[in-house]
Amino acid sequence: MAILDLVLAVAVVSAWYFWFIHVNRNRAVRIVQWICDACAGHGRVARVCWVSASRFLVHIHFSSQRFHEARVCVRLLPREMPLNWLISRCRREQETLTFEADLDCPPAFNLEVNNYRWQRKLPRRTTPDPNRLMLVRSGPIVLTTRGDWQRDLTNMMDGFLASRDCDFQTVSFQRHSPHFSASVPLHSLDVHDRCSSRLFEALEELATDASTATF
Repeated sequence: MAILDLVLAVAVVSAWYFWFIHVNRNRAVRIVQWICDACAGHGRVARVCWVSASRFLVHIHFSSQRFHEARVCVRLLPREMPLNWLISRCRREQETLTFEADLDCPPAFNLEVNNYRWQRKLPRRTTPDPNRLMLVRSGPIVLTTRGDWQRDLTNMMDGFLASRDCDFQTVSFQRHSPHFSASVPLHSLDVHDRCSSRLFEALEELATDASTATF
């Protein structure tokens, strides 16, 4: 009986694994097609390679010389492994799309902008009234190691987070490769059509703003 239970458990886990590998691959095909459509007019997809069963890279060749060694890293939920999937669900992790590239001129600064949201927890049986919800937007909070940073930095961060209605989670610039990176949750691309159609325009605008910064 113990051997039978072991064989049954292995069969169930194997069936789960291969099924959700299939699900992730089908989802990846749709995401790659979306990336091809979104970057039309800006560049073309050069190749796609899988890093793991739930993470793959899409290398993009841009027609302009603004981005070099550009790639999109897509991280899906690890559905293929039941324990990892359960942990990611408990942590409320999101599927993300991260764009990374080098710039013509490496930035003379390191900058990381994070977009946080806090939501008051409501009782389980309470249905919030959309008309009574209140959104409070706070000003940027700057943590810096420099004593001579410019005050215009706050305006620059506002522009990063509000660019083209794209719900960026993080935007960063750094001296070493990759010089520029930006992350956006995958679900926001399905919800916000403007972000889906203008994502690469927003990325080019962010890179342009950073190239003119002097701080």
